[in-house]
Amino acid sequence: MSLQPAPVATPPLALPTSGGPLSLGLAGVAIAVALLLAAPMLSVLATALDAGSGGTWTHLAGTVLPDYVYNTLWLCTGVALGVFGLGVGSAWLVTRYEFAGRRVFEWALVLPLAMPAYVMAYVYTDLLQFTGPLQTGLRAAFGWGRADYWFPEVRSLGGAVAMLSLALYPYVYMLARTAFIERAGGMVEVGRSLGLSPAAAFWRLSLPLARPAIAGGVALALMETLADFGTVAYFALPTFTTGIYRAWFSLGDRAAAAQLALTLLAFVVAVLALERASRGHARFHDTGARRQPAPRLPLSTGRGLLAALGCALPLAGGFALPGALLLRLTLTGGDEQFGPRFATLAWHSVTLAGLAAGCAVLLALLLAYAARTHRGASTRLAHRVGSLGYALPGTVIAVGVLIPVTRLDHALAAAVYAAFGWNPGLIVTGSIAALVYACVVRYLAAALQSVDAGLARITPVMDDAARSLGHSPAEALWRVHLPLLRGSLLTAALLVFIDVMKELPATLVMRPFNFDTLATQAYTLASDERLAEASTAALAIVAVGLAPVIVLCRRIARK
Repeated sequence: MSLQPAPVATPPLALPTSGGPLSLGLAGVAIAVALLLAAPMLSVLATALDAGSGGTWTHLAGTVLPDYVYNTLWLCTGVALGVFGLGVGSAWLVTRYEFAGRRVFEWALVLPLAMPAYVMAYVYTDLLQFTGPLQTGLRAAFGWGRADYWFPEVRSLGGAVAMLSLALYPYVYMLARTAFIERAGGMVEVGRSLGLSPAAAFWRLSLPLARPAIAGGVALALMETLADFGTVAYFALPTFTTGIYRAWFSLGDRAAAAQLALTLLAFVVAVLALERASRGHARFHDTGARRQPAPRLPLSTGRGLLAALGCALPLAGGFALPGALLLRLTLTGGDEQFGPRFATLAWHSVTLAGLAAGCAVLLALLLAYAARTHRGASTRLAHRVGSLGYALPGTVIAVGVLIPVTRLDHALAAAVYAAFGWNPGLIVTGSIAALVYACVVRYLAAALQSVDAGLARITPVMDDAARSLGHSPAEALWRVHLPLLRGSLLTAALLVFIDVMKELPATLVMRPFNFDTLATQAYTLASDERLAEASTAALAIVAVGLAPVIVLCRRIARK
């Protein structure tokens, strides 16, 4: 009887031979997709090594490159400190203490995810600039002139740090909150029994144990900071993203733009490598038997008000106040072309986001399922390549896509003209195909993460059962996995859709002629200081972004 389980272990080794060729074919397709996704980065690398751009690069290195490096470093440092303070502080308050409004703050602190940083920059500039309502009211109330008082300049490096910190702190908040909850409550209780105060328990126990999650959230915020274009461009802050745009359009030097893009990639790699190296050999496993979170400590009325104020400040600054200002601008000024023109912009945005979301979900499903059915080094590498795009700023991807695709366009036009005597023009870059490709490369990681999570919840026993019934991997995917993955696929599509709706740099660089979106319309009007008109498109972007954020908030509230 003890030998009977042995035959059960053999089918996974023998049965795949019937579906083996299909599995290998799926792995080959996954590798081809990975090469297609890696093409922009390889294009940037190849173009940056072009020796013919040495003169422009020398000019940039001697003039603006130091400013790019200085501003980018200080921007990243400021945002890292800002998101750490806002995200970790608010997460600790809602998980460790009981005070009035805690249940509301627990989910509402995620809402700033729906507010793009560049939209926040527009509304705060309108509020805080010299001719804005705040300074105008101060001058009217106290009879001040221009030289009688000092007011901080919002369109500055500090202003950009503030905007990005308020927009990106939810990344740290969500991961830190989860880490604080999942750590065994016994550890905190033991620390208290040893005489540690709540503050000492936080610094010596909870914070070190939550370090990987917090570092991951800060790294995400920093990658978004390096990828930001709308905020720094509107504030006239010279960084690598604005430098790439200017090198491409002002100087007309693609190789110089590629070299700046490669330097920006070095910043991204440095951020990820620094986060990994800082861990050293430390391990953060929770080996305690108890998994219940530590009981929340009730606060007195005064301290409870301070805790509620600590949670309300980032929520008000990152969502409530800019949302109210945006609504006021829309109602009082708004876009006079709200009718047919606005409908066209919205249709362009929805079309682009829908196509990118559909393609991203399809490719994510292919990569994730290939890695599940063909456990080889090639499929693992293809899967990792699919996750790289999120670390690439939109301007880098735009440069990497436009260089080879433009050459392909010229080759296709020449071939068609030689064969039929007709010039079709720019087939790929003249349509939204290249832009969709760039958006898929940029945001495939979001879809891939959701699909991976969905597949991980499906036990491999179901794969073995499908093979034992003679189903190929493709049939098993269609009949077994897809019905179970509907929720994950919908989530993946929704995430990509919202990200593409907010995407500005790649859309601004790669959009075909007469193809504006809500994001480009808001940026163009804001750049012309027509903030009231820009508010209509910006409000539409925020409204669309609220849908998935509300779903996420409901999940947080239930948990």
